[in-house]
Amino acid sequence: MKMKSNKEYKEALSDEGAQKKGAYVESDLKADDFEEEFDYIELEREEETAQGEDRAQAEDRAYGKNKAYGKDRAADTDSERETGLEYIDIDGAIKDVIKGERKKSRLWMVVRRTALVIVTVFVLLLFSLAALLHTLLTGPSETMRDQVVLSAMQASATKWLPGLFLEDALVEEICQRSADVQEQMISMEVFVSGADQEDSAQESADDGKEEAQTDEWADAVDGMIYKTYSGSTFKAYILLVKDPSRVYVGTSSDYKSGKIGIRIFDIVERENAVAAINAGEFADTNGQGTGDTPIGLTYSRGDCVWDDGNKRTFIGFDGNNVLHAFESMTREKADEMGIRDAVSFQTGNVLITNDHENVTLYYAEGNIGMAQRTAIGQRADGAVILVVTDGRTASSLGATRNDVIDLLVSEGAVVAGMLDGGSSAMMYYRDYYTKYDIDTAGLDEYQRQGLTNRYKAFTRPRHMPTFFLVAPEE
Repeated sequence: MKMKSNKEYKEALSDEGAQKKGAYVESDLKADDFEEEFDYIELEREEETAQGEDRAQAEDRAYGKNKAYGKDRAADTDSERETGLEYIDIDGAIKDVIKGERKKSRLWMVVRRTALVIVTVFVLLLFSLAALLHTLLTGPSETMRDQVVLSAMQASATKWLPGLFLEDALVEEICQRSADVQEQMISMEVFVSGADQEDSAQESADDGKEEAQTDEWADAVDGMIYKTYSGSTFKAYILLVKDPSRVYVGTSSDYKSGKIGIRIFDIVERENAVAAINAGEFADTNGQGTGDTPIGLTYSRGDCVWDDGNKRTFIGFDGNNVLHAFESMTREKADEMGIRDAVSFQTGNVLITNDHENVTLYYAEGNIGMAQRTAIGQRADGAVILVVTDGRTASSLGATRNDVIDLLVSEGAVVAGMLDGGSSAMMYYRDYYTKYDIDTAGLDEYQRQGLTNRYKAFTRPRHMPTFFLVAPEE
């Protein structure tokens, strides 16, 4: 940038306005071309003032060095236009720069203080949570301790938590006790009639019973009935599907391409499904699983799509649309049974079975952990029961294993199994809020997309390898 000398400026401007103190630069000069000079000018002024020079001398000296710029805006614009020079007010410009720097400084100070408050609150919350967990896990109540441990063990992302406060051997002991099952057997006749043994004959002969059951589907939408249930520590979402042939296993991929799993919203669109729940197990270390492949024997539409040899609880439908639940299954036996759609989930997740004469309920009194749950069951009339429960909120802490069994029994399930839960627990029902006149103002963003339950996790709805889907009515 070529600067004009003091003499050249004074000769160029002869009018009275041009004699005012200031400085000129070439008309095409931008403000940011000289802002870097302001600090130097200000420092020079301070030094000269300290030496006893007055402001006019300091400005003139700076002017002579071609480092100062400025002139009152009232300068004759015609003269500026003739000389090709443009006036810039140095005092105003410097003040603007200083004012801007002060604003930035104040803004940065507010940001720092706000960040400090947020970090402090977060640390205090962590400390309070740690203190609470320490009290619960090491306090006098073994029941409370076991409940916290088992609840934490239900989610992949929190399995490590109990080990921070308890010995690994004790955590393992608590988990083993929770696996102890107490079988309760009820005759099929009594169970289906919904009466006690003494009144079963009379209740099963009740003519109005059959009529009431027939009327149950009179107001069904999409061949399904949607309802909710509020327990003492959880809220459940229940979907009854009249025709079991509509329920099948949808898969995310062929499991050979290395693709990650699929989200529930995407698979229902791809399959044009009316409803869906999450299904089988998948690798999920520390809650970071991508759902690329299932774990355990898996069938979809009559084909075995995955067999890794892992022995897991096996839950699925045969070719006659009958639901089965086994603690272990081989591919040979599944093929022999004619399994069409099935998934696997850990072990000990058979909830209800029957041998056509008796119904057996597999309660576990020691399994008091509360969590988000997903389960599937079937009634004696063939209707399929899909269940998902909320959890991890103040209003819905979660359901225990026995809670889910009781809920399925109340819906008439004669066979049932637990599916993957925690952050995987999801139920989708297309446009359910419109079909059941539910106010969307009370729904969260995922519920407005079709989820019936409240999704509570640190991530978006997860990628998973398998789902139980409900095909549209034909």
